[in-house]
Amino acid sequence: MQKRRLGQSQILTAPLVLGGNVFGWTLNEADSFRILDEFVGAGFDFIDTADSYSNFVPGNVGGESETIIGKWLAQRGNRNRVVIATKVGTRMGPDMQGLSKAYIFRAVEDSLRRLQTDTIDLYQSHRDDPATPLEETLEAYAELIRQGKVRAIGASNYDAARLVEALDIAKRESLPRYESLQPQYNLYDRADYETNLESICVERGLGVITYFSLASGFLTGKYRSPADLKAGGARGGFVGHYLTPRGQRILRALDEIAASHHSTPASVALAWLMARPGVTAPIASATSSAQLKTLVSAAQLQLEQAAIEALDLASSSP
Repeated sequence: MQKRRLGQSQILTAPLVLGGNVFGWTLNEADSFRILDEFVGAGFDFIDTADSYSNFVPGNVGGESETIIGKWLAQRGNRNRVVIATKVGTRMGPDMQGLSKAYIFRAVEDSLRRLQTDTIDLYQSHRDDPATPLEETLEAYAELIRQGKVRAIGASNYDAARLVEALDIAKRESLPRYESLQPQYNLYDRADYETNLESICVERGLGVITYFSLASGFLTGKYRSPADLKAGGARGGFVGHYLTPRGQRILRALDEIAASHHSTPASVALAWLMARPGVTAPIASATSSAQLKTLVSAAQLQLEQAAIEALDLASSSP
C-alpha cells in the first residue's frame, strides 16, 4: 500500500486513519483491542485520538480513549510500528483547557502517561484558543519537539485566518509549523473546507486528515429516514440535519456508484475523499469487524473521473 507524507513532516501514512473517539464510548476495552488489531492486521498504521475522548459520555472524565490505546500498545509491543496522533486544548476540567504553554506542558505529560509512550507522533491543537497568543502555543510545541516528546504538530478546527497567521508566525519566528489540518469534511459538509481552507493547505503543503468523514455515519446509507435515527443508537442524534433533499441525492449517487463498483456507499464516500486535492487521509471509526472491512476496502477503490464528477454534482449546493 502506497504511503502518503503528512505535510512536510517525516510521518508517512496509509490513506486511512482510524478514529479513536469510539474507544471508551461505544466500544469497551476488549472490543477496542479487536478493532485495533484488525486495523493494523489489514496493513494500516495511523490512529487518531484526543485527550478529551470521551468526556462527553456520562460517567467519563476524558482520557478513556488514550488509556485504551496505551494498554493496547503495551500489550502488543508494537509502538514503533504505528503512528499515534492525539490532541490538546478541549476542556478536561476546571483550569484544564486551552493552549497556554503551562497547560500544554501539563497535558502532554498526562497524554504520554495514558498512551504509555515516550513520544507522540502528531500532537494537535484541538481547537483554536483566542485567549493565548499563537507564539506562546508554538513555543510550547517547539520545546516538546526539542525534548523528543512530540515529532510534529497539527491544527484541528482552525479557521483560515488563524491558520495562516499561525503558519506565518512559525516561519517568521523559526518555530515549528502546523504540518497538518484536521477539518470537518465529507461529501455533504464541503463548503467551509473547499471555500476557505483547501487552497491554503495545498499551497502551503499541509497534510489534511478529515474528521466526520462519513458525516457521523450518514454516508454509510444507514440513516435514510427519521425512523432510522431512532434506531441509530448513540450516533442517531448527530445525523438528523443530513436528512434533506440534498442528502438523499448524495445517497442515491453513492448507491449507484457503489453498485457499479461492487462496493458500499461508505467505501465510495471515503474513496472520494482520498482522491481530493490535498487530502492525506480521511479519519473514520468502526465498532465492528464488518464496519472496519468497509473502511479499509476504500483504500483499494479507485474511482474513475466520471464517478468523481457524479459525486461532485450530487453533493453540490444547494
